[in-house]
Amino acid sequence: MTGVEIVAITAAGAAAGLINTVVGSGSLVTFPTLLFFGFPPLVANVSNTVGLVPGSASGVLGYRRELAGQRPRAARLGAAALAGALVGAVLLLALPSSTFSRVVPFLVLAASILMAAQPRLSRLVLRHRPDGAGQSRLLVAAVFLTAIYGGYFGAAQSVLFMAFLAVFVPDSLQRLNGLKNLLALAVNALAAAVFLLVAPVDWRVALLIALGSMVGGQVGAVVGRRMPPPLLRAAVVTVGLVVSARLLIG
Repeated sequence: MTGVEIVAITAAGAAAGLINTVVGSGSLVTFPTLLFFGFPPLVANVSNTVGLVPGSASGVLGYRRELAGQRPRAARLGAAALAGALVGAVLLLALPSSTFSRVVPFLVLAASILMAAQPRLSRLVLRHRPDGAGQSRLLVAAVFLTAIYGGYFGAAQSVLFMAFLAVFVPDSLQRLNGLKNLLALAVNALAAAVFLLVAPVDWRVALLIALGSMVGGQVGAVVGRRMPPPLLRAAVVTVGLVVSARLLIG
């Protein structure tokens, strides 16, 4: 690995850590970077997932203040995220990449639209849901399905998480952003554990991304906390639209 590659991959990891903590989709920085330097797609995907786990943990640590009082909610949704991540990681190893990649851009686009319409949808849900239990089941199902996608590929899973949380959970976007980071960490950590056992991880790449993403995660927590809710929502929507366009174009 050349000096240029080391610097570029570490810098991409830092950018991904920052982006993941604020809005998500940091893998859309690191994954193409690894492909650019000639790493095979499977190696790039699993090494990227493993490397971003420390950055996700760094982002959760930076948002620990917003996570206060959310333990029951985090435990319920975290269990669904872990289950979905296991399914997604197994699918990555068992199915051809084309099977899932066809629907990924449309999932991200739908999440972006959902996030943009979040205030109106939240009011609609509040008026028409029969009780809190039904709403809770829908959210758990949405987290589970999103985690399947996250365990399989991961890019923009946080956009999906944030969109569903914003619609179904009556809380501030900053607190939901902290919960989103925790769910993304759960997915990435479990998928990484599976990949460590059976997938080809390039440890040089994983280490460089880990070092960069830990720094980026801390910076992202500072940046994200200072963003007002409308700006944070706009950032999530913008990133989601850019990511979906990038995936559609290829």
